[in-house]
Amino acid sequence: MRMHRIIAPMMCTGMLLASGAQAQTKITLRVADSFPTGHYIVDYATKFWMDSVTKATNGQVTFEYYPAEQLGKAKDLLSLALSGVADVAYVAPSFVSDKMPLSAVSELPGGPASSCATSNAYWKLSKDGILFQREFQPNGVRPMFGVVISGYQIFTKNKIDSLRSLEGLKLYTAGGAKELMVRKLKAIPIKMATPEVYESLSRGTIDGVMFPYASLFPYNVHTLVKYATVGENFGAFAASYVINESRFRKLPENVQKAMIEAGDAAVARACALIDKDTEGYLDKLKQIGITLLTLSAAERKDLDASIDSIGQEWADNLNKRGKPGSEVLKAWQDALRRPSR
Repeated sequence: MRMHRIIAPMMCTGMLLASGAQAQTKITLRVADSFPTGHYIVDYATKFWMDSVTKATNGQVTFEYYPAEQLGKAKDLLSLALSGVADVAYVAPSFVSDKMPLSAVSELPGGPASSCATSNAYWKLSKDGILFQREFQPNGVRPMFGVVISGYQIFTKNKIDSLRSLEGLKLYTAGGAKELMVRKLKAIPIKMATPEVYESLSRGTIDGVMFPYASLFPYNVHTLVKYATVGENFGAFAASYVINESRFRKLPENVQKAMIEAGDAAVARACALIDKDTEGYLDKLKQIGITLLTLSAAERKDLDASIDSIGQEWADNLNKRGKPGSEVLKAWQDALRRPSR
């Protein structure tokens, strides 16, 4: 009887220790994207998110990071997340428009030029709103965080002095709604993965790009272009990092919680830094000799009319394909009007 009294507490202690050890099993997650080293999204969001998760879990979760398409091309990263080659992968909806056409609502032209205004709206709809329900979830993934880079401009190698100068030019776009914008300008949209832009521009395969200011420098496009629009919002670009939903559900609850909270913080941090940086890019462009084009009042009126029609055209095209284009467009417009918390 006395031996039983001694052994029982020891067994309970051993079970608790085993349970604790199991809860703290080390987890290593592979993160893959297509961004070059030093890209602002990586510095502002991706690394911050990984570091935050590791810190919040007291080192239980660590990451192996594979940048610059080391695990696969940008267009294939969604598939790599689903197959398990990567645990967390960068997915640009524009690069997988056949699978995620609804998310392109965040890239419509004419919206706020502020990254935080568009990022907050996009994250709300992606995290647990209509985009999660109708797009991320059906594709078997859960977004960890998502940032929208707003205020796209047009940069060209050849001289432009009006919107008419753009007619017939081959302009890179990441796809989605920005293709509609390029066609409205009577230019030719050319879709490709962003890492291919520099070579295509240097070879003359394309005449220019539709880019945010911040992306010129990581991809060295600023060394090739000579002219640019200024003060416009020809569109935006959404960048999400996703995890396979089944992989996420198998993670311990404390890890899931840390990943979700780190995602919220990453969105807020990244968009604020992007907005802060934007002010300095115009000075950089002037310093390297890029000529900036400001539209005339007449051109501004014509452009606004074109932009106003793009959102409805985008929604109508999706409606015809059996997708809830109009519903998503309304949800997006409502999210932009709703103050962020």
